[in-house]
Amino acid sequence: MQPFTTADFAQRMQRAVSDATRAGLTGVLVTPGPDLVYFTGYQPTAITERITMLVLQQSHDPALLVPILERPDAEGAPGVAVTSLTDWTDGSDPYAAAAQLLEPGGRYAISDSAWAMHLLGLQAHLPKSTYTSMTETLPMLRAIKDDDELARLASAGAAADATFEEIVGVSFAGRTERELGDELANRLRKYGHSQVDFTVVGSGPNGANPHHEVSDRVIQPGDMVVLDFGGLKDGYGSDTTRTVHVGDPTPQEREVFDIVREAQQAGFEAVRPGVGCQEIDRAARKVITDAGYGEYFIHRTGHGIGLTTHEPPYMVEGEARELEPGMCFSIEPGIYLPGRFGVRIEDIVTVTETGGRRLNNTSHEMHIVS
Repeated sequence: MQPFTTADFAQRMQRAVSDATRAGLTGVLVTPGPDLVYFTGYQPTAITERITMLVLQQSHDPALLVPILERPDAEGAPGVAVTSLTDWTDGSDPYAAAAQLLEPGGRYAISDSAWAMHLLGLQAHLPKSTYTSMTETLPMLRAIKDDDELARLASAGAAADATFEEIVGVSFAGRTERELGDELANRLRKYGHSQVDFTVVGSGPNGANPHHEVSDRVIQPGDMVVLDFGGLKDGYGSDTTRTVHVGDPTPQEREVFDIVREAQQAGFEAVRPGVGCQEIDRAARKVITDAGYGEYFIHRTGHGIGLTTHEPPYMVEGEARELEPGMCFSIEPGIYLPGRFGVRIEDIVTVTETGGRRLNNTSHEMHIVS
């Protein structure tokens, strides 16, 4: 993958300023984490009590405030080249330095990852200024992916698919969930992931807990096993779920699996520009509810993905925001029968001009493993 250029980051900053202006904001304050990486390509070696902050506003050029000891690293980031770089030293007041970059009575969206002590410091120096959550006010700031971002997401999805295709060839019965989780993580790294965020291996009754990760439970013949795994490759996320069975399933296990598969397909078929996010949830949920299992589908249908594996937009009841080309999110309905088993099937999907495109392409058929 070709790295993002200074021009790419400058364009993102300009778009953020325009979006903030339309939202009635003075500007956007970006702190270390995925937001700062998105706008500058800069990630401090460690996120500490020392304030680092990018200021984007209509009235001024982009400005980045960093501790002086971290300035050399910041100068090496491609997006920093289009900012006015300011530093502060230990023993000085960093919030006084930050206040110089802001409008005294400004209203700013600030990264959700900002430390409370930093926000309180700004408020103490600028008592007439006000702040709002970036996700609440500008939730779509990173949601529309460009072609380069989509290529990275597709590559991460293909790596997750390759991981699944290999893992179904190994023995499950007689091994612990933890052992299988380690194998998933190793294969994600084998296929290019620099970071593994999670490896869920939910066997038998553990599969009825959607966010169960791994345990020392030994997988048994006859178990349904939920495999949900992902992480970051080339800076962008993967997240896929498939449910396999150790040996032949019972009629009810087959029934539940087929219902979830149909629900996932219904959610996918609902994807197109102009459709509200909640309609994806409704389409998938209707299939499960009509089949009599509605009370056992206990989470939203999907979440956005990009620089992080969970970000806006969310496919959930009450989210009327319309889908737009370039949005990427999961579609992952599930049924969870307490004390017995669970089933979930998940793909990452991107919105196209006419519908949706899957970024995960392994089979939705039930895989029988040994």
